[in-house]
Amino acid sequence: MSVKAVFRSVLCSLVMVGVFSPAQALTQQELVAKLESAGYSQVRDIKSTAEGIAVKATKNGKEVSLVVDSSGQIKERQ
Repeated sequence: MSVKAVFRSVLCSLVMVGVFSPAQALTQQELVAKLESAGYSQVRDIKSTAEGIAVKATKNGKEVSLVVDSSGQIKERQ
């Protein structure tokens, strides 16, 4: 098998598993809008982490720490 054929096979495999598909990454404005629509306010301290995007926000008058993972799910940190 030639190098070109191997490269083409690897590239096709990567595309099929989604490595080169468009990322579901949110812009900062989209992230804030998503959190606000989920009932959070005063979104701040937005940082990228290994878990996802870590933020601090307020919900029901309480400060909370959140992580938004790569699929867009919002999880409150304890």
